[in-house]
Amino acid sequence: MRFSRLGILFLIAITILTGASCSYYNRIIARKNLVDGATAYKERKFQVAEQLFRKTVAIDPDAKTMEGETAQLFLARTLHSEYISDRKDTSKAQEAVQAYEKVLAKNVNDQGSFKALASLLDGLDRKDESLKLITDRAANSNVKPEFRAEAYTSLAARQYSCANDISDIDPVKKTVKKDGKDVYQYTKPANPEEFTKLKGCADEGIKLIDQAVALQPADVDKMKDLNLKSLTPQDIAAKEDVLKIFSSAWSYKANLLYQKMRIAEMDGNNTEKESFKGKGDEARNVFTGLNEVQKNMDAEVDARKKAEEEKKDSNKK
Repeated sequence: MRFSRLGILFLIAITILTGASCSYYNRIIARKNLVDGATAYKERKFQVAEQLFRKTVAIDPDAKTMEGETAQLFLARTLHSEYISDRKDTSKAQEAVQAYEKVLAKNVNDQGSFKALASLLDGLDRKDESLKLITDRAANSNVKPEFRAEAYTSLAARQYSCANDISDIDPVKKTVKKDGKDVYQYTKPANPEEFTKLKGCADEGIKLIDQAVALQPADVDKMKDLNLKSLTPQDIAAKEDVLKIFSSAWSYKANLLYQKMRIAEMDGNNTEKESFKGKGDEARNVFTGLNEVQKNMDAEVDARKKAEEEKKDSNKK
């Protein structure tokens, strides 16, 4: 059988690219599966997508290539979506958990997969596993500082909810008149155990949130002086992602300090009450400042979108 000149050149090119192996061919097949799988996923054909991603994972089970790593991530998301579509199918949920764990073992800084896994475990009522996952991430020095800070903030938020659930209800919190104005008054819970729990949650929350804000990079403080117009959209988005993490941390720090202020009032310690109020106000001011920078970033992004839309409309005329 004779080959055409074009056919011979094609075979030569393939031989050079593969180095007389099938690795190049496998990567081509893997990429095709990824594209087809992504299309199926977008069309909510999850079972089709799952099979295509599984084929790619089978080609590179150790995720040594970009294709294998991407396939593992997409498989985790697909299994998760299948479970959400049918929450009775807990086997899909367990498979999704294992798939996310593989993704994170390969790339510990995949924040999207970490959040998805934590949320999935919470949804499965596996609270202890979710808590351990977040706690381990907060302490892991291989994780980016901002992601560790977000984990610490998540843990602190749980302690804040614990404290607030006790201090923010009647009769612990009451509205009274003072100098003709309505103000809140805080008194100890009737059950001493509740008061002990309140203090424990507030103390632990402060400890955790202090660890979060301690991870704040110097760049965050300098963001208020940024020339936003000189930044690319990608730069703005990246900086805003970090900004949001520490904005949230300072917000929780303020609220936890206010919990300590309430406790001091319950103990009748006015000196500590005023001290914690002052510290809480300082933390709130930091949060307000960061939040203002975030609003400026959003305004810049919106202005660019509007200018682009106006330009398109002008070109149509």
